[in-house]
Amino acid sequence: MSRQPSAATPELAGEVNALRRFLRRLFSLGLLCSLLSLTPSLYMLEVYGRVVNSRDGVTLLMLTVLALGLYALLEILEWVREQVMHHGALEFDERLSRRVFDAVFAAGLRSGRSQLQALRDFRAFADFLGSRAMLALLDAPFSLLYLFLVFLMHPMLGAVTLVALLGQVALTWRAELKTQKPLTEANQAGIAAQTYVGNTLKNAQVIESMGMIQPIYQRWLKHQDEMLAKQAVASDHAGANGAASKFLQQTLSSGLLALGVVYALQGTLAGGAGMMIVASIVGAKALAPLVQLVTQWKSLVGARNAYARLDKLLTAFPAQPESMSLPRPRGQLSVEGVVAGAPGSQVPILRGVGFALNAGEALAIVGPSASGKTTLARLLVGVWPTLSGKVRLDGADIFAWNKDELGPAIGYLPQGVELFDGTLAENIARFGEVDPAQLAEAIDLSGLRDLVDALPDGLDTLIGEEGSFLSGGQRQRVALARAIYGNPSLLVLDEPNASLDQSGEQALLHTLATLKSRGTTLVLITHRTNILSVVDKMLVLRDGQAQLFGPRDEVLAALSGNNAPRPAAVPAASPSAA
Repeated sequence: MSRQPSAATPELAGEVNALRRFLRRLFSLGLLCSLLSLTPSLYMLEVYGRVVNSRDGVTLLMLTVLALGLYALLEILEWVREQVMHHGALEFDERLSRRVFDAVFAAGLRSGRSQLQALRDFRAFADFLGSRAMLALLDAPFSLLYLFLVFLMHPMLGAVTLVALLGQVALTWRAELKTQKPLTEANQAGIAAQTYVGNTLKNAQVIESMGMIQPIYQRWLKHQDEMLAKQAVASDHAGANGAASKFLQQTLSSGLLALGVVYALQGTLAGGAGMMIVASIVGAKALAPLVQLVTQWKSLVGARNAYARLDKLLTAFPAQPESMSLPRPRGQLSVEGVVAGAPGSQVPILRGVGFALNAGEALAIVGPSASGKTTLARLLVGVWPTLSGKVRLDGADIFAWNKDELGPAIGYLPQGVELFDGTLAENIARFGEVDPAQLAEAIDLSGLRDLVDALPDGLDTLIGEEGSFLSGGQRQRVALARAIYGNPSLLVLDEPNASLDQSGEQALLHTLATLKSRGTTLVLITHRTNILSVVDKMLVLRDGQAQLFGPRDEVLAALSGNNAPRPAAVPAASPSAA
């Protein structure tokens, strides 16, 4: 469960800060591992200083056993550190996965486009928290520990190591300057290529039938080539920096050994001549964490870019506060002078539309294309916000209503039927727990019984992505069955008979009459007049405004009599005013 961010701390930063206890453990374990990694050097020093001169086999045996024990302890601690890091990444994933999913869904709802890159970013950053690159970042401060040890051996050896360390820091900074921009641009081009393919291949039938594959491929290749070119630039710089880092590390190791020999001959090397080898090894270790950072720089930049995009997404779509639980609505609907447009746009599609319905009434919304009918449908089910005015169901703002709680009481059939990969039963039951009685009722009311009986696996038949294994009319009936599953209080149907033949339309009329008799509030958007027999009222939209609203027969009479349409007065908020 995601934490509520404070005013001063961005949400994503707060979630990363919540991992402090894991980071403290990792740092402590890293410090112990860094100290234990000196075991080979100390073992060599003791063997050289004690065993070679004394020729004491028992001492050699004891030192060897001790060294083996320390080696085993080091490997155990390394394993524990990896487990701690893995559990920290897993906790981050568990705490934030639902929050990111909700933000991705909200972004897709607003833009109408797939936002799957955000899920990839989340996965990339969570994986980074459990990666070797993260360990390299945490190990960087231990360079100072090794530097301090070299200074203890001889100040000049420490000074040389410090200069090399500063040189390695400069190489790390150079890696940032040279690779950050091309890697970011390569990542952006890769995202553009993936998004383009994902959005384009949804129309594969159109592309194939009209011979569009070559130009589509060329446009994708343009994004792909840009990504590869930027990656090549970044790889060139990363390779050069990596080679320079390893050269510096090897040079320092050999240089410290040579200087150690000089100071050992002068008798100024603390700990004796054997320390010259130890100084060479420890000095190289001082550079090792920074060398690892340079080697892992591509992962670091990728994680940083993923973090930045995630942070932007979560800021743009903050977590919704928990709302008070409300009882299941009865279906009283009121639209109070709404002005609305597409999410994120200030250009209104609807201007001052208002009407009200009692529970169990049926309304037909008619009007020419682009008059705002589908926009109004989206407002009525609470998926689009208004610029001003409110849509209320039983007096509560439907947009602000918790959709997990409200959803079972709402039925919605959009103009573009949207089914999902899964079984027929799962699609009708909204991918929740299947209630056999409600499922059977939805199938019978929507006229799907013959289809279910004809399918080889019945309700367990997989219908394919977007219901690709079904015809247009079958998809529409399945979507209608899903909309009426669970006896919703409010049912909004956008062109429900667009793909139906005459028998299908008659079955639809019977379904609507049955639902109306049960007290379901119906809102039907249609161009066909046959469906008007089941409605009580009509709303005529033109250019985003309500031109006529009232009882069905009066509105039909006004339209057939060629009366000049008059804007309908916005009724009172209470449904009883209708």
